Order: sequence, then structure tokens, then C-alpha cells
Amino acid sequence: MIFEQRSDLKGKHAFLSPSKSSWMNYDDDKLIATYKNSMATDIGTILHGYAADRIIHRAKMNKYEKQDVRLELLRHKIPDQLINVELYYDNLVAYVNDAIGFGLTPEVILYYSDYAFGTTDSIRFDEKNKFLRIHDYKSGYSKVHMEQLEAYAALFVLQYGKKMGFTINDISMELRIYQSPEVVVLNSDDTSIDLRKIIFEIMNLYIHNSIVLEDFGGVKRR
Repeated sequence: MIFEQRSDLKGKHAFLSPSKSSWMNYDDDKLIATYKNSMATDIGTILHGYAADRIIHRAKMNKYEKQDVRLELLRHKIPDQLINVELYYDNLVAYVNDAIGFGLTPEVILYYSDYAFGTTDSIRFDEKNKFLRIHDYKSGYSKVHMEQLEAYAALFVLQYGKKMGFTINDISMELRIYQSPEVVVLNSDDTSIDLRKIIFEIMNLYIHNSIVLEDFGGVKRR
């Protein structure tokens, strides 16, 4: 027998996948609710890609491009009834335009070890003023956690601090999360918290945990 190849589906995963058979126990309401949640994840991925492309090409957004965003989601097979551009458009515009205005680079991988790396939504380090800026865009509505951006900052210092001759105490920074309907900002000049101390502690966790896992798994830092 010659099997159909369906190369267009390589690397993709079906919602009703045999390898994840929990859907067999769903009623109709549970099936639709779970499908909506999976689509919300896909929407976030698509919007991040759209934003990264705009930032790379320094193409600022305006209030009249909602239809373009809708068409981008439709192009990726997102059902029209699950698209509500009004919910996330304003913060998407703010995120893209601020990233362009501050000269950030999107989708940058920060690496400390094979167990400790991650991709920032957008980042910039001003070498002259030693100022680090990291922005993150959230299309969903779950509670935001600044620990994610603090961890990115820790990875940045671990990867570049020794190479460029600075420590966490030598730099200033601003971390931003864009999530409708607000922008959450954390700044190293804020006297109510010791942001550098928090990031230093995360750096030590990365170092310790990487050593533990390297000793166990035999994968050394490159």
C-alpha cells in the first residue's frame, strides 16, 4: 500500500490527536471550551509573530489597522467567531510602537546553559549608558508575573556581563509587560524594591540549578 504523505501537516498537531486522547471524555461544551483555549494560545503566537515582523521592519501601527490584524489571524486559520481584535489591539499597538521608538530588537534568545535560556519578546541594551530594556507582550488575560522579565534580565547579565565587563550593579533597567488594558512597568530606579538584588538572586539560582542538572545529565555549558 502507498500511504498519502500529507507533507502540509508535518510538524503540526491536531486538536483531536490520538497522542492526546483526553478529548474522548469531553461532552460538547467541554470540547468547545478546550478548543477555544487552544485557539487562544495560537492567537497569542500569531500576534507575537506579527508584532516581531512590524518591529523588525520599523513599521509603526495606527488605530486604523484592526482589519489587517484580523486578516492575519484568518490567514492562520483562526475561526472568525474567536477573533475579537478590540480586546488586544490597543496594547498591541502600544507594544509595537514603543519597541520601535526605543529601538528594541524582537525575538532575541538569551542563553546561559542548555538548561537555562529563553526568548525575549523584545530587548535593547544601551552600551554607553548601560541601560537594559526588556518588553513583553501578553495577548491573554491571566495574571502577569514580572518574574519572567526578571529572569530574562538575569540571563542577559549572565550571558553578556563578563564579556562586556559589567555586573548587575553597574546597569540600570526598565522591564515592561503590555497586557490589556494596561502596561506594567518595573524600573531599577524604583526605591520601593531592590530590583538588582532580585535579579542577582535569580542569577545565582540559574548558576546553581544549571550545575546540579549538568552534574546529573552530563550536559555542560557551551
